[in-house]
Amino acid sequence: SLWRLSKKYGPVIFMKLGTVPTIVVSTPETARQALKVFDLNCCSRPSLAGSKKLSYNYRDIAFSPFNDYWKEVRKLGVQELFNIKRVHSMEPIMYEEMRKIIDSFSESASTRTPVNLSEKLLSLTASVMCKASFGVSFQDTVLNSERFNELIPEALKILGSFSASDFYPYVGWIMDRFTGLHKLRERSARDLDVFCEQMINMHLKKDKEENEDFVDLLVKLEKDQVVLGHEKFTRDNIKAILINVLLAGIDTAAIAMTWAMTELFRNPRLMKKVQSEIREKFGDKEIISLEEIEELEYLNMVVKETWRLHPPSPLLIPRKVMTEFEINGYTIPVNTRLQVNVWAIGRDPNAWKDPEVFLPERFVDSDINPKGQCFELLPFGGGRRICPAIYMGTKMVEFGLASLLNRFDWKLPEGMKAEDMKMEEAPGLTINKKHDLLLVPVKL
Repeated sequence: SLWRLSKKYGPVIFMKLGTVPTIVVSTPETARQALKVFDLNCCSRPSLAGSKKLSYNYRDIAFSPFNDYWKEVRKLGVQELFNIKRVHSMEPIMYEEMRKIIDSFSESASTRTPVNLSEKLLSLTASVMCKASFGVSFQDTVLNSERFNELIPEALKILGSFSASDFYPYVGWIMDRFTGLHKLRERSARDLDVFCEQMINMHLKKDKEENEDFVDLLVKLEKDQVVLGHEKFTRDNIKAILINVLLAGIDTAAIAMTWAMTELFRNPRLMKKVQSEIREKFGDKEIISLEEIEELEYLNMVVKETWRLHPPSPLLIPRKVMTEFEINGYTIPVNTRLQVNVWAIGRDPNAWKDPEVFLPERFVDSDINPKGQCFELLPFGGGRRICPAIYMGTKMVEFGLASLLNRFDWKLPEGMKAEDMKMEEAPGLTINKKHDLLLVPVKL
């Protein structure tokens, strides 16, 4: 793995992947140089087959190269789509969907039936994001719920898979067809396009007095023929941004909650401690509000420790070097592909004591936070390309965990022990558990 290579050869590794010169940085200091000191030198994006297809030729926020269009569309995301006011406007939807999950778990508790927590948490985040962003539940779309639940992990797997055309530009497309990746990419892009088209058409017919959501805002930009960075805002721009919201907003929060529950279950002392904090403050509440979550300091530490060991993406989305610079005395040439290994940074023994141990207490009296300025902890990236939805992602994870830990105790299915829990990671752009988390809820 890249982590083992960094332990053997150092924090800056140069590799030739196919025809592509690639640099991987794997420590907080080298990440600081790449994402802060020399951020402007390497804040563009390389051309990749999967991201090109799923972003409508780079009309999104995440994969667009560094140019005037990206600056304008990112500003739109920060100011309009992912701001604190917008997140708090989602709170009634979060309450509604959490009540459904709690009712479902209560039924399972009464029959002592195991629940697939991985699936349930993905369903929760999907329902919240769909209703908040598009005004409908995913069950009401052209994609049935089974296909919708498959589509997000499938698209993220495509973005994180080895695509030969990314490393052998002239012949790689042949290999992608042979492996089936091209066909899978086309199918996912087609299904996502159908979904986005339905969302846009529904909003064009919508009563103007209804609450405005993400799609309404984007449709208005198209109607007004707004120009962003010399590019007219069109239907493809809307779809590209909506797919960003889907992929970034749904999967990553569900993954973080799943890993957090897994780690807590493997550490009963920590589970008891975080539940005690929540129940002492809000034990009589069915659902804990976003404002009240701010009081849960230990829960916040649990989330940060989860992101340290299980970052949403093992590698930040690759950057493209635009201007030559140096890291640790190594010259990084123009057009080099630069990767920040966040997974390795979270396990760096020079940055973390006992890095393999899940220990939220390490954040007591610590200023380390995930906002992009502390390079030991980079779940959302850093620099100009930092994820604009930090607040939304953090609150979604804390909200989900707080309610589940408050309302239920949890135990393993009959015959299983904590040491039997499998911790293997699934491949892809994000790091999900390879094996679903099955637990039995116990109602208090």
